[in-house]
Amino acid sequence: MSWINRHKLPATKAIKHNGSLYLSPESLWNVLHNIFNTTLHCQIDLNILNEIDCKPTLQWFPFSREEFKQAINKCNNSSAPGPDKLSWHHLKFIVNQDKYLANIINIANACFNLGHWPNYFKYLFTIIIPKPNKMSYDQAKLFCPIILLNTLGKLIEKVIAERLQFTVVNNDFIYPSQLCGLKFKSTMDAGIALTYIVYSDWAKGKTTSTLAFDISQFFLSLNHCLLTLILEKAGLEPRVLSFFANYLVKKKTNYIWNDLLSPDFEVNIRVDQGSALSSILSALYLTPFLYILEKHLKNLKIPISILSFVDNGLIIAQNKSIDILNAHLFCSYNVLSKLLVNFGLVIEHGKTEVFHFNRSHGIFNPPPLNLSSLGGLSLYPKDT
Repeated sequence: MSWINRHKLPATKAIKHNGSLYLSPESLWNVLHNIFNTTLHCQIDLNILNEIDCKPTLQWFPFSREEFKQAINKCNNSSAPGPDKLSWHHLKFIVNQDKYLANIINIANACFNLGHWPNYFKYLFTIIIPKPNKMSYDQAKLFCPIILLNTLGKLIEKVIAERLQFTVVNNDFIYPSQLCGLKFKSTMDAGIALTYIVYSDWAKGKTTSTLAFDISQFFLSLNHCLLTLILEKAGLEPRVLSFFANYLVKKKTNYIWNDLLSPDFEVNIRVDQGSALSSILSALYLTPFLYILEKHLKNLKIPISILSFVDNGLIIAQNKSIDILNAHLFCSYNVLSKLLVNFGLVIEHGKTEVFHFNRSHGIFNPPPLNLSSLGGLSLYPKDT
């Protein structure tokens, strides 16, 4: 089955990485696999989760026909199929017949009863696509992976994702200002929240300052052992935890570069961008981090607010003095950077930006923000 709107990768004679040229497909597969799994042996601190309380355990009920029908009705027939070559159009035809839908529901329920995700659903394609708007495409880091899964597995994952999100929200586990990767919350909400904060402070004669940060290779860095413990903290029952412990590991992928197909590679870290579960699982991974960060900042008496949207975030400070604002942002950024290491995550310091929202009609020339985490480099505020 041909791709919909097939798109060739930009032409390149060789891919460079760490000063070396990779001319053969065999060497290309290895460097891509290493880049997309850089945190495989990254050390984490499982004890960090002792700083948050467990939510009460909620019962996980068997799946219903309505859940599957609602999930598949939202699927786009033009989506690219996975290794099984099955399109949503064909699967919709199957699901509309009750006896076949009953079999699919039985498979989904059995996965949770047995704590097992079949190997058939763990086999996936990793499509290499270029990051947009780059000057050239001669380095491996200028590409990113998109996952194509078997379509039947994708349908079951969509139903699980919907159920999982309902469960953790119902259990009041999600951090209040996580505004992406969740239903009914978006980047637009983050913009509205920030605008409200800025205008409220202007009414009080204060300036709002923000430090925008980006977590490096976030989806590719999520540790499965820590993620399973986070799901336990969220209040999922033991058989559900057993399912996710099996779901997350020993997946196999083939990398696809234009018409080239790699041999099998085993993947034991990250969540798959392309899976319906990636959004909610990645949001849950950050939830305890945000609660613990808030706790540490309160202990240090640093008045900071936090907005989080997937792998990006804002540290927000309010005061009349720019020097005090810079001091609060400096301390918060250092606490945040060190805490992220416990979760196996790091900030991409080159993308960190500082903004001062000031209502002054005169000359406004705030001093730069010096961050020790950046090796003594200075961040100059944006002038727009």
